[in-house]
Amino acid sequence: MEIVSTFGIVGTGIIGAGWAARALASGLDVLAYDPGAGAKTHLEKKLGQIWPVLERTGLHPKASMERLAFCDSVETVAEQAQFIQESAPERIDLKTRLHAQIDAAAPRETLIASSTSGLLPSEFQSQCLHPERVLVGHPFNPVYLLPLVEVLGGEKTTAGSVDRAVEVYRALGMYPLKVRTEVPGFLSDRLQEALWREILHLVNDDAATPEELDAAICYGPGLRWALWGACQIFHLAAQPGGMGQFLKHFDPSLFPWTRLEPPEITDALADKMHSGCEEMSGTLSLDEMEQVRDDALIGIIESLQKRNLGAGAVLNAHQQRIRGAAQEGAG
Repeated sequence: MEIVSTFGIVGTGIIGAGWAARALASGLDVLAYDPGAGAKTHLEKKLGQIWPVLERTGLHPKASMERLAFCDSVETVAEQAQFIQESAPERIDLKTRLHAQIDAAAPRETLIASSTSGLLPSEFQSQCLHPERVLVGHPFNPVYLLPLVEVLGGEKTTAGSVDRAVEVYRALGMYPLKVRTEVPGFLSDRLQEALWREILHLVNDDAATPEELDAAICYGPGLRWALWGACQIFHLAAQPGGMGQFLKHFDPSLFPWTRLEPPEITDALADKMHSGCEEMSGTLSLDEMEQVRDDALIGIIESLQKRNLGAGAVLNAHQQRIRGAAQEGAG
């Protein structure tokens, strides 16, 4: 398959900017559109902040922020880009309208993907003339560092379109995970949502603070999850019998701890959550916290690279592709 050379972005908020950074770092031209006031200035500022991080993870020899062009309409992006990533707000009416607009202007061979974190492609492809090329490519923030992207099609999306999208994402240094069916919330967000509900219950019941609950994750299971997910970690933990033994000893029905129904988000609960997080932030601004996060994530990924595990294995493969492109350019 011919890898795309021009990547289109519709919506340049946190997720859209992350896509722009990843595509530019991979040596692509990027066409971006966002109707918001000051969107161009904000995107350029964000890319300036992100670029030193990308230099640490490895830039394609053709990578340059100068390859970004901010367009004045959705149609301009749709007509010229070979792959389009929509990252607009999570409103089904907006996404349905946008995808119909993009689909009407884009050449037939152009793939159109949405960054939605839970809306189903069958819904927002419903008004498209060519729904067979409309799909979901759900990334994780920060998009320019975290390799996971969940890929799935709708009822009218062809398997070939999904496969082509997987190859595009892989060329961007990502780990494309095909979602078998249109399950609401996909896979990762379903898992995160279950954990999030437990957090809200524990804070609401005054059983713990946000700081204590974050500590319960980041000093323990969070570190293990950087290597493997919960299934493999539990399989390893139940030695010598593995997962079969684990399920015998830790049948969830024997430990009825969970409360998956969400609590009511009262003003009091919202205040507990917000004030708890503000207290943890201390004097750091959100921009400063973002820089700390990125630096820490790179450190974890670099450590995983040495063992060729998880996100480290994905980055190893991507850096190898970058070195190959550099050698071709020098040859």
